[in-house]
This record gives sequence, structure tokens and C-alpha cells, in this order.
Amino acid sequence: MNQKSTNVVWERSLITRQDREALIGHKSFVLWFTGLSGSGKSTLAHAVEKKLYEKGCSTFVLDGDNVRHGLSSNLSFSEEDRKENIRRIGEAAKLMTEAGIIVLTAFISPFRGGREMVRNLFPHGEFIEVYCNASLEVCESRDVKGLYKKARAGEIKNYTGIDSPYETPVNPEIVVTTGIDNIYSSIHQVIMYLKNRGLL
Repeated sequence: MNQKSTNVVWERSLITRQDREALIGHKSFVLWFTGLSGSGKSTLAHAVEKKLYEKGCSTFVLDGDNVRHGLSSNLSFSEEDRKENIRRIGEAAKLMTEAGIIVLTAFISPFRGGREMVRNLFPHGEFIEVYCNASLEVCESRDVKGLYKKARAGEIKNYTGIDSPYETPVNPEIVVTTGIDNIYSSIHQVIMYLKNRGLL
């Protein structure tokens, strides 16, 4: 994105990210949950956060619907605005990791380019892409909000999986088969990855 702000200088903090991590007692990083609507992103993100919280970690979940109530309330669901939404989330997550927080995000984030843009904001290994893999059929069967039904009826335009594409991650750090596995198995898979990486 083009920088429109002028005459701005980055202010250096007297407290480093490493200082904050040492105070909190763990590394900070981003768990980026992506997948179709209904694939279990929010459910899994909040469940993993609870497990991390119980381990004494400082955490926060950035959820798609919640963010659109405030930070991205002026954005539509056009392709351009969806990219801007993801850019904003990426920048917010970056600031939060600088504060020493483990950030969990739950967004469809349908475009590979958008996810790669956010990945490039972080040092290598600190952006962990979690692909919640569930078929469209399974996601539609979980359609508690009735959004797929409305999209099929043409009442909602640019709906991912119906008339707007979802670009499957190519090399995600974690693939959770949320269309098949239960929530406990999915939580365990994410936590074990973090332990094996030495992040917990």
C-alpha cells in the first residue's frame, strides 16, 4: 500500500520487545487461522487461546466479525476492501506482538496474496498459518448464521466459496482437518506444534 502520511518519523521505545517478552515469560507470535466460513476458525482460535491463558500466556483473539464492528467498520466485502481489512489486521497484530502478546486471528482471509503480505510483516517463524480445512459441504451444514443460504439465493454478493474464491494455503505451518477432527484433537495439534517449536 502506498504511504500517504508525510513528515512522520518512527519513534524508538526505551523498552524493547525482548524486554516485554522477558517480563511476560514467553515469546510473542501470531497464529493466523484461515479457512471458509464455518470451518471452525473462531471456535478453534478461542479454544486455543483459553488453553494458552491457562498456561499463563498473555493472549488476544482478533476475530473477523468483531473487528468489522470497529477497526474495519467502514469497509465493504469487495475484493479491494477485504484486502484492506487483512492489511489492517496484520498491522494491528504486529503492534500487539511488539507488546509481547500472542495474537490469534480468525479471518477467512481468502486470498494468498493478502496472507503473504501479512506474513512478510513478521520475522521468519513468527507468523504461523493455521489452515482450518473443512469442505464447503461441511461448512454449509454448519451455517448457523444462514449466510450460505443467503449467498445461494443471491441475497449476499462476493461470498467466499459461493461467488468469490477461497485460495487454499500452499505451505501452511499447520493444517487442522476441522471438517473431521473434534475440537480437542484440533487444540492438541496446535499446542503440540507450539511446544515442538519451543514457543511454549
